[in-house]
Amino acid sequence: MKITGKLYLSIVLAFLYLPIFFLIYYSFNGAGNMTHFEGFTFDHYLSVFQNKRLIVIIVNTIAVALLAASISTLIGICGAIGIHYLRNKKIKVGLLTLNNILMVSSDVVIGSSFLLLFTVIGHYTGMGLGFWSVLISHIAFCVPIVVLLVLPKLYDMNTSMIDAARDLGANSWQTLTKVVIPHILPGAIGGFFMALTYSLDDFTVSFFVTGSGFSVLSVEVYSMARKGITMEINAISTLLFLLVMILILGYYFIKRGQQKRSLKRGEN
Repeated sequence: MKITGKLYLSIVLAFLYLPIFFLIYYSFNGAGNMTHFEGFTFDHYLSVFQNKRLIVIIVNTIAVALLAASISTLIGICGAIGIHYLRNKKIKVGLLTLNNILMVSSDVVIGSSFLLLFTVIGHYTGMGLGFWSVLISHIAFCVPIVVLLVLPKLYDMNTSMIDAARDLGANSWQTLTKVVIPHILPGAIGGFFMALTYSLDDFTVSFFVTGSGFSVLSVEVYSMARKGITMEINAISTLLFLLVMILILGYYFIKRGQQKRSLKRGEN
């Protein structure tokens, strides 16, 4: 059974990762195509970094991802705390259901609805699609992720810790910042990194709300691919894959450090 499970897992991982490794391999192909490998070269990566328009788009993508992840983490923490301490069970279930609906909704539905919303807003305010429409859309689909990662930490928290803090004279703000926030911090950090990767990886929603004067990397790669597969696309995709891997490894080491510190405090 164990061997069967490992074999199944290996096949699934190979199915998922082989196309990515194939793409990375040919990003170093000196022949400039994906049919035969002639020699190792960094020319396609140099071409990416010499393309000023592409550099601006990469900077835009990272700026939107960092801002969306930071703002959605703050909103998600407030939302999770608000939902957790709601006394009305019907409203609590209703809010959780609305949050979960956003998680499972199709990106096409979310993207088209935001397009309609920003079109109406633009009609009355003159504000067109661009940076703000992309940022607001990304915050909207990142907040439910943070809420779902922070809520379990709140459910796991021992309420006697809050009672003890109040008995020792802590006010609401001190209880929140000294007891609640440190306890849910691992979930919040996980939510931040998940939101960051979702924002970097998003294509469908961004495609609807970018407009003509602003673009992000996923939309730009799609536009480039429609004109024909070039090795620049392979190089950009490789860089994006490495960035996501670095973020995931960063989250892993941060979480591991927190677990070690928690164990150390427990031993003391």
